[in-house]
Amino acid sequence: MFSKTLIVLAVAAQVFAGPFITSPVATTTFSGGKEATITWIDNGQAPTLKDFGPAKISIYVGNAQQQTTLQTISASVDVSTTGEVKFTVDPKIGPNSQEYFIRVESLSLKDATSPQYPALAFSAKFALDSMTGTFTPEIQAQIAGQSTAPLATQTPAKTGTAASTSTTASSSSTTKAAASTTTSAAAKPTNGAISAKAGWAGILIGAIAGVALF
Repeated sequence: MFSKTLIVLAVAAQVFAGPFITSPVATTTFSGGKEATITWIDNGQAPTLKDFGPAKISIYVGNAQQQTTLQTISASVDVSTTGEVKFTVDPKIGPNSQEYFIRVESLSLKDATSPQYPALAFSAKFALDSMTGTFTPEIQAQIAGQSTAPLATQTPAKTGTAASTSTTASSSSTTKAAASTTTSAAAKPTNGAISAKAGWAGILIGAIAGVALF
């Protein structure tokens, strides 16, 4: 049920844009077994929501280097034609925790310099309660390792402030490559690799805004 993504980060300057997730944010709590809503807006910078197009939306845990998917919310939704998706939180995917985040993977948009990799967007980390599952030792190790990982940051949208991050990267198994990062908001895991560029300028923006994914 779960799959793991390994992310190898490289430091580089980058423009931050893309789908901007307005819910969940860092103060959000969803409850296991109850309906929840993921919402997003276009922050007015390239790539636009039209560019991002159809996308897969999932709940993840982990850090900036390794991530594990816990629940697929939507296998395909066009983020340019709708601004939300409703789903029921599966209480069995983990325990009560504030370590969850949403990952949005474009099914059409590719990185301009490494077109074999899709665009990704991330929400801020948020809480789930009324949960009945547990984290595997591997997931716990990923969460424990987040303090040594570079920050993933976000920039506010023109119409408001929310916490989300968009990045261009690969989710295919056992591959490694360079890609670009942009900002907007249990079964045995399978291995994958993602290389991404995270700019110091973006880290400063996120620090000033007081919001960070990791």
